[in-house]
Amino acid sequence: MSVEAPDILSPEFERDPYRAYRRMRQDAPLLWHEATKSYIVSRYEDVERVFKDKAGEFTTENYDWQIEPVHGRTILQLSGREHAVRRALVAPAFRGADLRDKFLPVIERNSRELIDAFRHSGSVDLVADYATRFPVNVIADMLGLDKSDYERFHGWYTAVIAFLGNLSGDQDVARAGERTRVEFAEYMLPIIRERRESPGDDLLSTLCTAEVDGVRMSDEDVKAFCSLLLAAGGETTDKAIAGIFANLLTNPEQLAAVRADRSLISRAFAETLRYTPPVHMIMRQSAADVELSGGTVPAGSTVTCLIGSANRDEDRYRDPDVFDIFREDLTATNAFSAAADHLAFALGRHFCVGALLARSEVETGVGQLLDAMPDLRLADGFDPVENGVFTRGPKSLPVLFTPVSG
Repeated sequence: MSVEAPDILSPEFERDPYRAYRRMRQDAPLLWHEATKSYIVSRYEDVERVFKDKAGEFTTENYDWQIEPVHGRTILQLSGREHAVRRALVAPAFRGADLRDKFLPVIERNSRELIDAFRHSGSVDLVADYATRFPVNVIADMLGLDKSDYERFHGWYTAVIAFLGNLSGDQDVARAGERTRVEFAEYMLPIIRERRESPGDDLLSTLCTAEVDGVRMSDEDVKAFCSLLLAAGGETTDKAIAGIFANLLTNPEQLAAVRADRSLISRAFAETLRYTPPVHMIMRQSAADVELSGGTVPAGSTVTCLIGSANRDEDRYRDPDVFDIFREDLTATNAFSAAADHLAFALGRHFCVGALLARSEVETGVGQLLDAMPDLRLADGFDPVENGVFTRGPKSLPVLFTPVSG
């Protein structure tokens, strides 16, 4: 661990983290990072072990300081029976019949409304005019909230994500994140109380009335979950959609294949999650001394798991720095389940509860966008560039197309 390795807070790292990841995997697979007071792990086998946590060696206790200040206490911090019951309360809405029958029409409608605003224009910024808006609009619509409050939702989730990615400890960013918790509570709690009195057919009503083994979610529980859903569901799906198009537009033969066979959209999504994951790092806490590649993590330590590095580990994937929707070492059918062979949704008991919702949004959105833009291409001279360290994706993606008549 004494090897001089890249600093994850440096501008050089943000410009090209993948080169730094490669050095870490090879020379410093376990690295103490003084600025974040954490041990950084970068190899697939180590990150997978931390996430799966079959031996109870890692916890989410670090979320007490990492996310509770902005969301309140969430399901991510729970363990054992408390976590199992809470997950059983929220999970049904994000899979099976509820997702297909109640929310797929919401997803399709929201995507179509956004595309209608630019389908005849011949040009659009897919990030500003679609990707940043689509998942937030879907979640607001699912919860039965007023979509005209989009700017407030977007402002809140942007502040939350900035707080979570505030690895350098900027006090202004911290205060803005904490203000968001207060503002979101003032907005949501009266609506939650109203839904308890008069439940409807929306997700918020479902969360307010759901019961498992005599347990129901408190107003604070529901508010915290909605806050988490807006931030996690907004930021990640936003960057996933931008990432898919950036990757396909810079690999035109694969874009042509997806356009010809829409069943390949799920493969393009799975490969994007591996190649350019929206979330590049997740932290856990060690419950005991744990031996990983490169040394021992002491009990009680914060462990920063580099998803962006693990997903490009040459010991796990062939030609990991190549975007290839046809690769044979990534299983698209399992990519949105806890059996995934990439790490973008984490693994184990804290596997992303919204993975199937994200898949539905991405498959619907990409399909509708391809229909609306048959000769989609990057704006002249534009080269997609990723931004961010904690979460990462293109800030802008201007494209040109010939409008479809009719």
